[in-house]
Amino acid sequence: MAVKTITIDMEAYEALARAKKPGQSFSQVIKAHFGPTKNARGFRQALRDIGSFSPRTLASIDAVVTSRRRSKPRIPAL
Repeated sequence: MAVKTITIDMEAYEALARAKKPGQSFSQVIKAHFGPTKNARGFRQALRDIGSFSPRTLASIDAVVTSRRRSKPRIPAL
């Protein structure tokens, strides 16, 4: 796994250290606070993990996600 070194001030470090449980890394504390990135890929994987959707339903969701990825974002006129 790739890592990145960051610099934080002592106040931020102490806040992280207070939130850290025994055996937990600072990365785990940060991920628990901010959560995983939510995107279509994660949504589709979550649906597959649930396992109660038919292959046809999952294929339909994939088609919609793919078509939206290809379309340009639309900004509503105010």
